[in-house]
Amino acid sequence: MILGGASGATRTGARDRAIAHAPFLARLAARYPDLTQSYVADGYAAAIALADDLPDIAAPDFAARLRHMRAQQALLIALADLAGEHDLTATVHALSDFADAACDAALARAFAERADGAAVAGFAIIALGKLGSRELNYSSDIDPILIFDPEVMPRRARDDPGEAAVRIARRFVEILSERTADGHVLRVDLRLRPSPEVTPIVLPVEAAISYYESQALAWEQAAFVRSRASGGDPKLGSYFLQSIQPFIWRRSMDFGQIRRIADISERIRSSYSAGQDFGPGYDLKRGRGGIREVEFFTQVQQLIHGGRNPALRITDTRDALSALSAAGHIAPELAVRLSDSLILLRTIEHRVQMVEDQQEHHLPNDVPALDNLAALHGLAGGDKLLGLVQPITQQVAENFDQLIGTEDRARWPFGDGASASAAEVAGFADGPAAAATIAAWRQGSLRVLRSGAAQEALEAILPALMAALGRGGAGDVLLRQFDRMLAGLPSAINFFHLLAARPPLLTTLVAILRHAPTLANDLALRASLIEGLIDASVFADPLDNGDWRDALARGPVADMELMLDHVRQAVGERRFALGVQLVEGVHDPLHIARGYADVAEAAVASLTGAVVADFERQHGRIADGELLILALGRLGGRALTHASDLDLVLLFTGDLLCESDGARPLGATRYFNRLGQRVIAALSVQSAAGRLYEVDTRLRPQGTQGPLVASLDAFARYQREDAWTWEHMALTRARPIFGSATGRAAVQAIIDDALRQPRDSAQMLADIKKMRADMAQHKPPKGELDVKLLAGGLVDAEFAIHSQQLRHGVALRPELDLALAELIAAGHAPADMADAFALLSRLLVTMRLMAPDAEVPHDGESRARIAAACRAGDWDNLMQQFDAARVTISQWWQAVQRED
Repeated sequence: MILGGASGATRTGARDRAIAHAPFLARLAARYPDLTQSYVADGYAAAIALADDLPDIAAPDFAARLRHMRAQQALLIALADLAGEHDLTATVHALSDFADAACDAALARAFAERADGAAVAGFAIIALGKLGSRELNYSSDIDPILIFDPEVMPRRARDDPGEAAVRIARRFVEILSERTADGHVLRVDLRLRPSPEVTPIVLPVEAAISYYESQALAWEQAAFVRSRASGGDPKLGSYFLQSIQPFIWRRSMDFGQIRRIADISERIRSSYSAGQDFGPGYDLKRGRGGIREVEFFTQVQQLIHGGRNPALRITDTRDALSALSAAGHIAPELAVRLSDSLILLRTIEHRVQMVEDQQEHHLPNDVPALDNLAALHGLAGGDKLLGLVQPITQQVAENFDQLIGTEDRARWPFGDGASASAAEVAGFADGPAAAATIAAWRQGSLRVLRSGAAQEALEAILPALMAALGRGGAGDVLLRQFDRMLAGLPSAINFFHLLAARPPLLTTLVAILRHAPTLANDLALRASLIEGLIDASVFADPLDNGDWRDALARGPVADMELMLDHVRQAVGERRFALGVQLVEGVHDPLHIARGYADVAEAAVASLTGAVVADFERQHGRIADGELLILALGRLGGRALTHASDLDLVLLFTGDLLCESDGARPLGATRYFNRLGQRVIAALSVQSAAGRLYEVDTRLRPQGTQGPLVASLDAFARYQREDAWTWEHMALTRARPIFGSATGRAAVQAIIDDALRQPRDSAQMLADIKKMRADMAQHKPPKGELDVKLLAGGLVDAEFAIHSQQLRHGVALRPELDLALAELIAAGHAPADMADAFALLSRLLVTMRLMAPDAEVPHDGESRARIAAACRAGDWDNLMQQFDAARVTISQWWQAVQRED
């Protein structure tokens, strides 16, 4: 930012230091005395207004005038920097903005000369590095990639498009880089393009896209973190960058790629060893604790998290640090420390470059030159300058060492392998069997372990893996489960790299294998699910899901297949994360159950909206008609478990005799029933991204004998005249979840009328008792901990609640815990039912994931986790509370059945 407030005396001091200690600036001040005096008198804004503008591209002396403009900009930007009138952001933005303008002008001139006066089209400048992030150095070169579209770029009639593009590119570079008596404008380095030793200096856009999609190297991915279309044809530049976004920002990050990027950084340290140690001659850019290490740390974090969070795809390094901190990926104090370090290092680097306008990054070696640099910065001696910079470099180096493990290889994920003997002492009862498993892995017994890269990744993670599996006394079982999971993976390489890069994920993986076989099965099908756990936000309150819902709704709605996969993938990841929350005891199971329900509701809304839009493109719309969806059961009551299916009723409004207005018209009933079939298929059909949910539509009017989608009038009539008691019981948990506000209100009014209509209490109770008896006969408990079906279980509690709701016409809330609270307040349920119902509800949600067979888990740690989730302290206490809760529920259910 432009700080302002620099006094005349401060500006005078900046000018005097520049003249005394920076020969390049002294020459510019002598060359442009009026501008210098204007700056001293009135500041940067006044002086820059007097400086030269961009020359007309037809001017005969275009190149000379562009060089004069650059010299004036360099003088005034330096003076504003030295005086403190500009902070680093204002300085680098001013330098970058001039570079952008100069590049555009040079390209326009090149087109005018080489394409018979044509305007720029079909030719784009893609800025990388510091120009890409608008952080250009004071005396930096620029690192663009030049691309062209042979179908659009103007050229002479007989010119080959490629040859014409190269001629324009060469002239563009010459205008900017050629050193004349007036100096130069910008040094242009085109070596960041693909295979620069064999490729032309400007590339056809489709060839460039093809390269980055299929052949690009690790460093090229990192380079494009700081990229933008900075000049030329903006439409072409935008098209190119949009096309390669999947190459830059990978949803499933390849941690092997991160390793290769780290290797590059370590090689840089080795290659520039002369400037690594701090002191005179220190390399501010590439030295240990220098600028490059701040930038690399930031880019690695962006590459890891940016594929899933577009808010992190920021080119400016300091802005990216702030975004990473705001997203919870790095500590706020670390972000501030690194940002402040970068400011100081870049500022001193600018001082080095101001002296003679050289692309120099080293502190001077000799004492007089170091003292001179310190004086330019306003310090009394080189020792003061070293004392200012040294602590900063130490902090940066220590942080970077933690990332790549220079100080402690155990911190960097990619180790040197492990021997099988480690397994024998890592907590495995059957050491020889564990060693045999490792030996089989090394021999490629599993398909996913048969490549050299897979073996390398295995060896890197093996010590930590075996230690984690063996810890806690269940190593033999966990090793077998891990082996089965490996056998199901499509690829193991990135999975191993991820576990190595994020050690806490290995602990979580072991917990999943040990306590949640359902999640382990999900991982075997989609190992990338665990990547979602990198983001700490997945452990936030399950009900705090607004950002996730917004991202879900922003899917590719114009492409039905892509939208289906988008929703299935996002929902699968979210459900997996909620399951991990349950296993790790992060949140109350009742909150997680509501989180599961919210995820399902969002999935229904997003997919149904996409299906409706796609259907309307084919068949048009029914006048005044719409599809409505009613959730019942656990979805209606916002209490889903990981294993719950979705109970849905589909309805429609509009004139039954009306036809749709599309190219392929359908009558209203046929229209909405066919639409309903597509909605159910979208929610339940297996795909490459997995199945979302099992959907049960049998609670619709007339069950399986009735149409899949009934009209709203038919639904109202059925509930008023024909519905059975059990159907009104189910209706107590009905909740409209899709449709317009008007449509939902109409459905809710029908529900309210049906539930509040007068009824014969004795007949109603007889119906309910018979239904419970039939259920007990045909659906016995599955295990000794079948929380639902055991006598005094949740089914008895639900029957009692529904009986009282219908009998008294009160507490008609779909959420049963809230309905029960209102019944207690009204005197229709005993107060101790609240705790009993909550305990069994927590136990159900937890057991569905951790003990789906409804039997007592054999693993003591699993029992302890279930007890903790249910707030019972330990397993014995949980069983005591469980028995007491069943007694409470049984007594109330019996009392309800005896009521007159």
